Amino acid sequence: METIRLGRTGLRVSRLCLGTMTFGWSADEATSFAIMDQAYEAGITFFDTADIYSRWIEGNHGGESETIIGRWMKDKPRRELVIATKGRGRMWQGPNGEGLSRAHLVQAVEDSLRRLQTDIIDLYQVHWPDEETPLEETLRALDDLVRSGKIRYIGASNYPAWLLMKSLWVSDVQRLVRFDCLQPHYSLLHRDEFERELMATCADQGIGVIPYSPLAAGFLTGKYTRVQRSVDTTRASGGLIQKLVNDERAYAALDGVKAIAAEHGVPMAQIALAWMLAKPVITAPIIGARTVAQLEEALGAEAVQLSADEQRQLDEVCKGF
Repeated sequence: METIRLGRTGLRVSRLCLGTMTFGWSADEATSFAIMDQAYEAGITFFDTADIYSRWIEGNHGGESETIIGRWMKDKPRRELVIATKGRGRMWQGPNGEGLSRAHLVQAVEDSLRRLQTDIIDLYQVHWPDEETPLEETLRALDDLVRSGKIRYIGASNYPAWLLMKSLWVSDVQRLVRFDCLQPHYSLLHRDEFERELMATCADQGIGVIPYSPLAAGFLTGKYTRVQRSVDTTRASGGLIQKLVNDERAYAALDGVKAIAAEHGVPMAQIALAWMLAKPVITAPIIGARTVAQLEEALGAEAVQLSADEQRQLDEVCKGF
């Protein structure tokens, strides 16, 4: 699999990133190991997780996904892997159990390192904004963690364009480490939020982009049809998928993806990912899977070459999302 630089940094990552939100939730440890093995064999060396993943299991504050990855990495060449995780959510009781304060971040990083069984996190991302903590405090804490050798690079997730730019300004003025990566919600069926301002911002500022949910919670794989609209139980609480399965425009868009997939002789998932990979600003879409079979539907997307006309067709059929 090809690799690409992460934004303006010198770090190279695989063109597809394996998302591990399902690990410890809808994929048990054995299945998670099998998924990571298959991804690694296919050339994926970029893995994304977060400390809160599996938090929604009753009585659990998270950490299951990181723990599983840490166990899997024990017999793998660590230097070949790029491990990304995120912090911000509630991980312990008390007033500092969540947020982007120095008090929370320093402990959260230590806990992630322990669960991952590694001495450094390649990419540490703030999971979503914290309105109660000054940007300078967050960035200075992250700067200290980079200088101490516990983090290599930092990124942001779910940040609007104005806040991303303000963060970059604070880093510049205060001479602190800056966000070199953004993890936004982006797909053929969720475009406006990223394309309106964030896309141009990331291109202009040399920020790597690793979108999550590039297959629209599985909708773009073709698993849902006008007849079969029953939502998978692990996605039932997701507002996006509930909206899509009841939107005739989404099925019309799906028809367009299906037609192009048939022309190329590949699964629909690969067309949706190839459309994204054709955009210069995109570094690596994050693909998630609960089974090896689901992962295999997406593998090979980086080799699919869409013509300019096919890209225009997809843009047109998915206009307005």
